[in-house]
Amino acid sequence: MDKKNALRAGAVTAGTTLMMLLMTSPALALTRDDGDDPGPGLSIGETLGLYVALPIVLFLVIAGLVIVGDKSRKQQKES
Repeated sequence: MDKKNALRAGAVTAGTTLMMLLMTSPALALTRDDGDDPGPGLSIGETLGLYVALPIVLFLVIAGLVIVGDKSRKQQKES
């Protein structure tokens, strides 16, 4: 693909993206739906624990289990 076609493709992509952003309506987060019953908000500590600490801990646990399983498999092959 030459530079002219690449430039045209980039312009079309950028234009399409811009038009989609301009034409979309807002999320309407302030408008309540039927049956909408939001609970109390999370504190900063709860938010960090839930969305930062918990995924890191789960990753470490899963990685640890994989490493332990791999080491036990290597020990069985050596015996």
